[in-house]
Amino acid sequence: MASAAKRVPNLYRDSVSLMQLSAKLAARPGIEQASAVMATPANLDLLAQAGLEVGRIAPGPNDLVIAVRGKDAKALESALAAAAAELEKPPAAAAGGGPAERQPGSLQMAVAKAPRANLALISVPGEYAAAEAQKALRLGLNVMLFSDNVALRDEIALKRYARARGLLLMGPDCGTAIIDGIPLGFANAVRRGSIGVVGASGTGTQQVTCLVHQRGEGISQAIGTGSHDLSADVGGITVLQGLRALARDPDTKVIVLVSKPPSPQVARRVLASARRCGKPVVVNFVGAPAASIRGTNLHAAATLDDAAFKAVALARGRAPARARRSPLPAFRPGRMAANQRYVRGLYSGGTFCYEASALLGESLGEVWSNAPVNPRLRLSDVKKSRGHTLIDLGDDEFTRGRPHPMIDFRLRNERLIAEISDPEVAVILLDVVLGHGSNPDPAAELVPVLEKARAMARRKARNVALVGFVCGTGQDPQGLARQVQALRAAGMILCDSNAQAVRLAAAIATRRR
Repeated sequence: MASAAKRVPNLYRDSVSLMQLSAKLAARPGIEQASAVMATPANLDLLAQAGLEVGRIAPGPNDLVIAVRGKDAKALESALAAAAAELEKPPAAAAGGGPAERQPGSLQMAVAKAPRANLALISVPGEYAAAEAQKALRLGLNVMLFSDNVALRDEIALKRYARARGLLLMGPDCGTAIIDGIPLGFANAVRRGSIGVVGASGTGTQQVTCLVHQRGEGISQAIGTGSHDLSADVGGITVLQGLRALARDPDTKVIVLVSKPPSPQVARRVLASARRCGKPVVVNFVGAPAASIRGTNLHAAATLDDAAFKAVALARGRAPARARRSPLPAFRPGRMAANQRYVRGLYSGGTFCYEASALLGESLGEVWSNAPVNPRLRLSDVKKSRGHTLIDLGDDEFTRGRPHPMIDFRLRNERLIAEISDPEVAVILLDVVLGHGSNPDPAAELVPVLEKARAMARRKARNVALVGFVCGTGQDPQGLARQVQALRAAGMILCDSNAQAVRLAAAIATRRR
């Protein structure tokens, strides 16, 4: 196996576009792995950990680096040439056919060009993210900080600075937001409406907003907070600001709060604020007991699905049911051997994996994971499943030197084939996430692998159920109906939500209806 790297001096691209470029290169013939990154020390370390060496090209932190590993020198040369051509594409021509307008080279230039703008989306390497966010805040801009790997002390300082000036800092590690109807980061196309969301979980926010849309209601605002906001150190600064903002917003009738369980002291502070907001608040602390959420205007939701269902009912002036469980879809997994009893989940969404671990644990007992609900059940080797295992493929240990699994399906596809070969596996559980930033055609990536997996099982006279759900809407660029049709035709049993898919997986594994 050969490797090669190319340095592009003094060129910047944001992390999402670089993940998309990396995925395109990895899909080329003869290429096993590819990564395009800004050449910060941390990113170069990640490339080395992923086995992608840059050799003697000695890139600086303002350079862009492309590293590839593949079959032979010809495949590598072709991939690097394709990357260079992609990066050298000129900006799209103006609508009138004239030259494209020059893009601003700094935040100050951007504000001068668009003086009414009030939000900056920042996606730069973590080493520079705090400084860029500080510049934006000083210019009077609210900030969505998509970047991760920002020091905790910097996050706290930025959020306190923003709060003192009446500004909102969403992030760091804020992957999803919908502001005034505009999807930001990994977000879905949903209609406007009266339900507001404050989410410390990107995929959790995506699931709720999509299910609200599918049930005929819409989203006023979806405010992301970043994954660290509800820690004891940060103290829920952005969550509390988001709750107050939606409480004041005349277009928001119902608020949904979504996160993994906060630290106890922060949870008390957040729930106290929610009780004072004067509007119904649906609370889903994923995996936390509903009994811990009390208040006349608070409505505990057991799952993301339940949160969306209750929010829709409240928006329509109805009292929501205590708990919501939609019936399982019809399924015929076929005859399975007695030793086929395990569920293996391969998730691109971290919150989906966490929710599935909590729900599956209630039904099946021990569930192993690289992001477990119970720390005792953390896998010692993420490459080896044991018993019931759910894997978050978006975790850092899988994304070093690789695009996010919502963009690049190769790692999950390889793991799916490995899991289908285990004679004790009864169910493979998958999420498929549509929307802006995600893979442009997930079904095209998954269908050949699903068909190969089913053929492998048939050759061994086994049936393995392929169960999952699609998180998306009919307005997403991938086309929800087309994705669903293709996946079902390939033998996947699709559910309406993650929670329903987990319940179905448990039913199949235990041979019950």
